[in-house]
Amino acid sequence: MSGNNNYENQYNHAPPPPPYPQQQQQKWTPPPYAPKTNGKAIAALVLGLCAFSFIYVGYIIGIVGIIFSALALKELKHSEQQGRGMAIAGLVINIVVTSLYTIAVLIFLIILIIGLSGGYENDYYYSNYNVASNLLLSLRA
Repeated sequence: MSGNNNYENQYNHAPPPPPYPQQQQQKWTPPPYAPKTNGKAIAALVLGLCAFSFIYVGYIIGIVGIIFSALALKELKHSEQQGRGMAIAGLVINIVVTSLYTIAVLIFLIILIIGLSGGYENDYYYSNYNVASNLLLSLRA
């Protein structure tokens, strides 16, 4: 009788499998770090969103945001940082906001100029009316 048959008869099942070979332990390596996001790109996007909120200083905020966007895009060309999408979005938002404020100021100035020039015409008509009414009053007397 072989050794395996004796084992099978005694325990009524197959012998245990041979032990697994020892695996070598691998050294733990930290995961690769994510590149940092460019701070100027974040600032450009935040300034673009703030420019919508602040009515009177939005024009100035928009100009500063355009400058930050341009600087961020220039830095991102030569670095491994993230934030190109934020810099482009900040640039677009700031250009749109600055353009809207410029158009609003121009419309206001045009309305103001038309209103002021129309005021002089009304004074002319009123002065002619006063002259005519004084003439009529003098003829009655």
